[in-house]
Amino acid sequence: MDLEAFEWLLTDDGQRVIDQARTALLAGEAELRVSTLLRRTTTPERAAAALTQVSLRAAATAKFGELAERMYFTPDALEQATRSAVAEHRAARFAAFGARTVIDLGCGIGGDLIAAARAGLICAGVDQDPVRVAVARANLAALDLPGAVQVADATEVDHTPFDLAFADPARRSGAGRTFRAEDWTPPWSWVEGLLQRDACVKVAPGIPHDLVPDGVEAEWVSDHGEVKEAALWSGRTATVRRRATLIGAGGLASITDEDDPGPAEVGAGPVDSYLYEPDGAVIRAGLVTAVAVGVLGRLVDPKIAYVTSAAAFHTPFARGYRVLEELPYREKQLKAALRERGIGSLTIKKRGVDVVPEQLRQRLALRGDTPATLVLTRVAGAGTALLVEPI
Repeated sequence: MDLEAFEWLLTDDGQRVIDQARTALLAGEAELRVSTLLRRTTTPERAAAALTQVSLRAAATAKFGELAERMYFTPDALEQATRSAVAEHRAARFAAFGARTVIDLGCGIGGDLIAAARAGLICAGVDQDPVRVAVARANLAALDLPGAVQVADATEVDHTPFDLAFADPARRSGAGRTFRAEDWTPPWSWVEGLLQRDACVKVAPGIPHDLVPDGVEAEWVSDHGEVKEAALWSGRTATVRRRATLIGAGGLASITDEDDPGPAEVGAGPVDSYLYEPDGAVIRAGLVTAVAVGVLGRLVDPKIAYVTSAAAFHTPFARGYRVLEELPYREKQLKAALRERGIGSLTIKKRGVDVVPEQLRQRLALRGDTPATLVLTRVAGAGTALLVEPI
């Protein structure tokens, strides 16, 4: 979609065609037929732009909830946009830090700008893509939120007048997604410079710990069990070295390196009555042993992210299971043991072993009526199969 097509969408005619497309799709009309109907009243390019917006709004509901119905998107920018719950958490940290003004250096379609504006911050955004700038501006207007957006190169903008700078470097090159920080846009060298002041930079969850500069806080965030991103906090915004933040139905919880005594203090040992599977953000942050302390437990193996304990706990940082029994690890004997127990529906969880759950489930060919959960892992270096049930 080019800038002219998007600006037409904001006109009365564009809004009418969007409404026509939405109404027809909700009525169950096929997308191809809807496209044909729209082309009777406008050009093929404009019909496609309107139809695309309706489809993108439906897809964006997972990220933006009810706000998506009033917003505008481009396919690639929607994919890169921050989920609302995560952006709102970040904006709350901006506000808690005491920031009144924030600049978004590479704002995309404005997901983080929206969250900052809703948190009461005075915000501005820049992006090199004129279409994304127009979309971000339209989204602020559609949600009746203040904020300024303009086309500019983030690396050339003077961000010092703002209390805090936020950046979300693009992690794609001409060859697709890139895992090399120097291939980001802007590159890692620019990010390091930005992190010399009060700033926050969104990065990929797989960022190596040794890449995080000294004095910078790395925060890994998961939303309802899915690790969504990592963020680097610098200057006065950095309060710890590593943090895992979990957003769930019960609210928000954080655990940090200050809660972690380290592997030597926690130790490893045989599987006890309960097994705990830490959230992905906790694992990424290297805080599994902090979870172990919280459940009065230990690791099952020094290199495996499972925790065991004699006690049952409900913790936001891990999924808990009661250990029912240990089964044979060898496939033939395991198959016989599961059939003997009448198990037919099997959830397989694995960590630290070379097993493909879908393939194993097929080979087991179970036919019983009882559902069960099987954990395949290593304990003291040896393959282990545990029959468990959620706490």
